[in-house]
Amino acid sequence: MRSTANTIGRVVFVERRTLLYNRPMSVRKRRPRLRRDSVYRISVDTGGTFTDVVVADGSGIRSIGKALTTPVRIFDGIRAALDVAAGEIGLSGSELLARSSLLIYGTTRATNAVVTGGTAKTAFLTTKGFKDILLFKEGGKYDPHDFSYDYPAPYIPRRYTYEIDERIDSEGGVVQTLDEQRARRVVRELKRQRFEAVAVCLLWSIANGVHERALAKILDEELPGVPYTLSHKLIPIVREYRRASTTAIDASLKPLMQEHLQHMHSDLQKAGFAGEILISTSGGGVQHLFEVATRPVRILKSGPAMAPVAGKAYATIENLGRNAIVCDTGGTTFDVALVRNGSLTYTRDSWIGRPKTGHIVALSSVDVRSIGAGGGSIAWKDIGGMLRVGPQSAGAAPGPACYGRGGNNPTVTDACLVLGYVDPAYFNGGRMQLDAKAAHHVISALAKKIGTSTEEAAHAVLTIANDHMTKAIREITVNEGIDPKESIIVAGGGAAGLNIACIAGELGCSTVIVPKAASAMSACGMQYSDIVFEETRSRVTRSDNFDANGVNGALAAVDRALEQFRKDLRGIQSVRHRKEFFVEARYKGQVWELDIPLPVRSFTSGNDVRKLVEAFHKMHERMYAVRDEGSAIECINWRGRLSLGIGKPVRPFPKSAARSMARVRGMRDAYFAGKKHRTPIYRGDTLPSGAHIQGPAIIEEPTTTIVVPPRTSARVSPSGNYILTV
Repeated sequence: MRSTANTIGRVVFVERRTLLYNRPMSVRKRRPRLRRDSVYRISVDTGGTFTDVVVADGSGIRSIGKALTTPVRIFDGIRAALDVAAGEIGLSGSELLARSSLLIYGTTRATNAVVTGGTAKTAFLTTKGFKDILLFKEGGKYDPHDFSYDYPAPYIPRRYTYEIDERIDSEGGVVQTLDEQRARRVVRELKRQRFEAVAVCLLWSIANGVHERALAKILDEELPGVPYTLSHKLIPIVREYRRASTTAIDASLKPLMQEHLQHMHSDLQKAGFAGEILISTSGGGVQHLFEVATRPVRILKSGPAMAPVAGKAYATIENLGRNAIVCDTGGTTFDVALVRNGSLTYTRDSWIGRPKTGHIVALSSVDVRSIGAGGGSIAWKDIGGMLRVGPQSAGAAPGPACYGRGGNNPTVTDACLVLGYVDPAYFNGGRMQLDAKAAHHVISALAKKIGTSTEEAAHAVLTIANDHMTKAIREITVNEGIDPKESIIVAGGGAAGLNIACIAGELGCSTVIVPKAASAMSACGMQYSDIVFEETRSRVTRSDNFDANGVNGALAAVDRALEQFRKDLRGIQSVRHRKEFFVEARYKGQVWELDIPLPVRSFTSGNDVRKLVEAFHKMHERMYAVRDEGSAIECINWRGRLSLGIGKPVRPFPKSAARSMARVRGMRDAYFAGKKHRTPIYRGDTLPSGAHIQGPAIIEEPTTTIVVPPRTSARVSPSGNYILTV
């Protein structure tokens, strides 16, 4: 396997040549030399409605660009947002690309493909007798008393599942050797059926992967050009369904995402970009484009996972506490995550769709909860006459009625326009004119259906959306042992500022940070992110009969994998890095595990085991308010996380501290709690550091609007962010 050196600032990557339909992705043998004035660092987040671009240099974030997402050819939307961001610093889009050394890319393309069924035709190969792994899932229901939905279909249809004659036991012993002749006939049938990808998940392959490797050889010989995923390589953990589901999703994404990343690489080259491309991952970090192409399942939460990274950075910059609720309100979804004690929170239960009825990805990812509530959420009257908001969204095309693109359904954005919160002539800095008449028309039609005034209907739409968002925040805080009243909120997304003060008031949260770059929260998070790589090994043992040798062997294997990844990044000695190790553990008889940071790197004495036991008791008590010291602790999977810094975190827009008097730009009518108020309007670019604004007021930034309700105040911090006191 050949490799070529690539420079990212001071970091040099070894390109791992990956396969696109088993053809090498095009890689330049010699990269164009970067110009000496290559000083910019670009991050891009393509959402369901908008594409965000953030540009930074060594002094901080310089500009933000925002444009509608173009689903057919994603680069068109990126280029439009790049042109906007470049214009803010006096450059063209081409000049900006030519003078940039790094581009970090996040996308919802993978998630959308899974949700909409737009993935490749994929075959599932598993051990004979276990054909229904994906069908049975893990049992259980999201709501045991809700009989309104059908039993969920498996991710890969049962007719696309093929049984392989082989068997490995839990200790790695070969119970039945692989019948290679029958396996080869199965693979030839896949060729006849024109499958586009193959997922291989054999029973206990994590203990011995010899049969999966043999199948890989057969696939290479019989199906050249068809990508496949081996479960023991991708996710070596116990729990068969989770391993199978993650493997199936990864395989199904490979043709689509490899082609997508190939186009991105090619389009950027043609546009004049000569730097490095990193992709944001679900783990809250970034990895090289070619690394991600081999495991596309790692970018299912590519964009949303970056908002908590930004939230953590902003909470630190403003020094307002170590517990933060991070909210990201876009056009399609409302995402919420936690920063606990200054650290991101992670989960291995990432469901695509509704829990239990959707599809699970068991890789460690930043814990982000999403609901269908955003600026594009559609308001509608149900069969019982009740007003509903979401989860359906108008998206970018046609979008809300006020976009003037053919949308005829009332949305949250239309409601905010009717309430006077948004200036139709200054949406996206005036680059996009909103149709106020269209917004009033669809909200008025909704008002007639529910028997109320236009303004009351608009207020009701926003109130219901607020209730959905408040409920989502309570679920991720109260259920995790966090009191919202003792936390701050960091609010991002283009629509966050419209209602975050009301949400904070409902939660009893007194302090809200709305970053200057709130509209591009996820793209900002990429500016603060590290390279993150994780590796897992399964080794089951109990605290009352602890297998120190087996555990130390698993941890050593994890550490070797982390080190190998680090060595593949040439020049890494000059970059900061951090290793963390965890165990997934539970009390004997429990169903689910907790992630416990390891107090030691290896277990050499009984005292080391006692430290682990105590760490588990403390975590269990914190999560569930109980500890059972009489029960043994079962340790299942051992995991390591490597974080590699790729540069100093950049600060947000600095503000001048020359004066603190806020100047009113104008006045307009706005409705708060059903009452009309004559409301002062401020432009964000005219507000100096220290400026203090008492509500009711509206602050207009080029890419977002911040509503300051009555009895709420806002001030501008020295970093240029807005601090709301509710």
